[in-house]
Amino acid sequence: MHVDWQHLTAPELTALVDRDPVAVLVLGATEQHGAHLPLNTDTTIGLGLQHAMCDALASEVTAICLPAMAIGASDEHTSFPGTLSLPASLAIATLEAYGEGIARAGIKRWVLINSHGGNKAVMDLAALTLRRRHGMRVVKATYTRLPPLQGALDSDELRRGLHGGTLETAMMLHLAPKQVKMQHTVNALTQPPTPGALVGPEGIAPFAWLAEDLSPSGIAGNATKATPALGERLVRHYGGLLAQVVEETARLPPLA
Repeated sequence: MHVDWQHLTAPELTALVDRDPVAVLVLGATEQHGAHLPLNTDTTIGLGLQHAMCDALASEVTAICLPAMAIGASDEHTSFPGTLSLPASLAIATLEAYGEGIARAGIKRWVLINSHGGNKAVMDLAALTLRRRHGMRVVKATYTRLPPLQGALDSDELRRGLHGGTLETAMMLHLAPKQVKMQHTVNALTQPPTPGALVGPEGIAPFAWLAEDLSPSGIAGNATKATPALGERLVRHYGGLLAQVVEETARLPPLA
């Protein structure tokens, strides 16, 4: 079962703690996604994946979904209008404050559903602090690091379609089609990759990058290939994997 944290009364939340629930938080962002996707893309995708996760969740597992964190660490996108970004120290402190409130309620299991790459570093640091301070089991699930849907995206798009490409555009066409402007989509993967390269914006030996380093539009990927049908398949795929993450978290032994 799943419930929304903000819809519970304080006594109802206390009663649910006896079931050893898993708290769930979507880490999104408010940032530029080119001319074809809205600023709320990452948060919309994160909430869509959470909804699909709840639909796939085993009935014996109790998940309590917190209000999404809609502004994250997006410093790499601040050269473009509309981006809102928390300094890394404040993003870490915000996650720690969330975790401390969850721990005060008596909950010791927390899954972070992350839908924005820039949140990964702050998520890692906050999770370690919460483990040390509160004995909290914090599981970090960035959906793009989960196994991809076989046959959905070609290898180049999987490797280099980092922002506003086929993946995000397709899921937005499924989740919020009225917000997508397909007439403004571009293919930002026109430069072929270097065979066997280890150094790149992501991967084995990544370098720090700003969005304008990837392309003039701030996009990395080929959005022109996106379809609503593909988006539906992707949301269902990643939602199912996130349900597995929550179920596995529920079965982990408690921490001291």
